Amino acid sequence: MSSFRDLLRSITPQFLLDRYREQKKEAVRSAIAAQREEGKGLTKEALQQQLSEIGIVAGDTLLVHSSLSKIGFVEGGPQAVIDALLAAVGDSGHVLMPNSPNAGYQLEYIRQLDVFDVANSPSALGIITELFRQHPKALRSVSATEPVSCIGPNAIDFVNEHFGEETPYTSKSPFYKVAAAGGKILYIGVTLANAGTSLHLLEDAVEQFKFPVYYPELFSVKVKLTYGEVKTVQTKVHNPEWSAKRRCDELIPLFEQKGAFKKVMIGNAPTLLVDAQQMLEVMISEYEQRGVTMYTPNGSH
Repeated sequence: MSSFRDLLRSITPQFLLDRYREQKKEAVRSAIAAQREEGKGLTKEALQQQLSEIGIVAGDTLLVHSSLSKIGFVEGGPQAVIDALLAAVGDSGHVLMPNSPNAGYQLEYIRQLDVFDVANSPSALGIITELFRQHPKALRSVSATEPVSCIGPNAIDFVNEHFGEETPYTSKSPFYKVAAAGGKILYIGVTLANAGTSLHLLEDAVEQFKFPVYYPELFSVKVKLTYGEVKTVQTKVHNPEWSAKRRCDELIPLFEQKGAFKKVMIGNAPTLLVDAQQMLEVMISEYEQRGVTMYTPNGSH
């Protein structure tokens, strides 16, 4: 299905695509306004109850991708969503959110980047992630392309080794550490197609990934650390030619079949609840056995 949508997008004039997207946004805004006027919004307590009902418990490690507009009207706005997530995992749990300053292709972003300021470079991934980044208890990893913030008693352990890695998806990354900790991933109102960062773990977890998904040039990037020191690191970025070939959502039925994904609802948002460790194990196993990747979701041998 996603391949057909991609084909449709490729042959549709840009002005029509823009008009369609704006109409969709306006419909969402109208629906949220109607919820607010009718007093049907969600409270932080209601969100926390829904998180509990889908299986989020105290002590969980939770990596969250989200779309506020898809949830519907929330009393207290994005801060209420953050508060509900933190309350759901409790004082012993951890919540992580990616908050990259880049929402497009990494190559275009890195070529124009002057310096990544870990304390001040804003998130381009939505208002929830930006408020979470600014939370006084949040610690942000030092990665110019894929920073992640974490709140929890051992937050430093999730973010402290991201600095200096040539790719942001190694075994030292927060994405990998969520899986290693037996954590969960929530895709609230988004899917792998627009928030499939953890799929990239496969590319670093196997020896000599079979597709040239990284751009051949190694980039030198300046990063400004929290205490003000500026350092230069080397980083790879994804090759946009291969990024355009991703068919991420076509992997969802496989993950469901293997028991790694469960479809649930948070507010009005269709949501994926993911066992992060099982997801990674399925990716590695299916790659080794059948050549399954986000570029070849049906396998290649």
